[in-house]
Amino acid sequence: MVKTNIPVSVLNLGPIRQGENAKAAIDAMVDLAKATEKLGYTRYWIAEHHNTATLVSSATSILIKHTLEHTERIRVGSGGIMLPNHSPLVVAEQFGTMATIYPNRLDLGLGRAPGTDMMTANALRRSQGNDTVYTFPDDVQELLRYVGPETEQGYVKANLAIGTNIPIYILGSSTSSAILAAKLGLPYVFASHFAPRFMEEAISIYRDQFQPSKYLQSPYMMVCLNVIAAETDEEAAYLSTTQQQFFLNIIRGTQQYLQPPVENMDKIWSPDEKAMASSMFHMTLSGSKETVRKQLMSFQEKYNVDELMAVSYIYDQEKQVRSYEILKEVVEGK
Repeated sequence: MVKTNIPVSVLNLGPIRQGENAKAAIDAMVDLAKATEKLGYTRYWIAEHHNTATLVSSATSILIKHTLEHTERIRVGSGGIMLPNHSPLVVAEQFGTMATIYPNRLDLGLGRAPGTDMMTANALRRSQGNDTVYTFPDDVQELLRYVGPETEQGYVKANLAIGTNIPIYILGSSTSSAILAAKLGLPYVFASHFAPRFMEEAISIYRDQFQPSKYLQSPYMMVCLNVIAAETDEEAAYLSTTQQQFFLNIIRGTQQYLQPPVENMDKIWSPDEKAMASSMFHMTLSGSKETVRKQLMSFQEKYNVDELMAVSYIYDQEKQVRSYEILKEVVEGK
């Protein structure tokens, strides 16, 4: 059965808008969390990126704590904590502390990538070389133990995390992450919002290889998509140029803040840049409510995911909230 009335959630990278500063970006992050909480969104995840002047999402745990302080019900978590950059014990202590203060409101999404360039990654990592990338499966299991029951603990403990059972999610943009999530019996989140190439294969592998666990009895597949919803298709196309400039920024390796929409992207990017950017964001729901409804139905007829996580690069904050409102109305059949 095709599911369209599914939980919807939010991913936020914490972009700084042109003409604003980092404090304004953090305030906007909180404002969007409050707005989507009122709309009935399930969870609000904050990314981890480093040495990126255009994003404020480097100290992810602090931003999660700040968002929890200013919301009441919505689950808040990491999309994700990039585990090669952190000791599992430190992550468990931080999240265990937050879970103690805000019980049953915290999610812990874990990623294998560094969330930055390799030079910065080497400065971040807890040991030299790339060994922490390869220890990711062991580090995930270490975290599962730290947040588990007292009977599973060893000599080294994250005391505030014990028994919190913070839900852990495996994030990924490749088939290897799908294999790991399936093997451990954990929920899986695919990053289609910037790396959709292996999405179909990863979903299939995760579902086919899933092993029931004490955490999850059947596969739970989440997909993150870009969503630009507006009153009309034309308005959505115009608002989408902010997203297009965001991805062009990545391709060029430039450090431009989130830009206002423009009338004509062809004056900004070359045909090759357009092709490269389009390959990154082609998993986008964009248009009026009816257009987004048709796109979501088509997506679900093919993939039938259990939860949709939306990231929305829209310059105007009111229009960004409206985009999330339209998406919520679509999944509710309104």
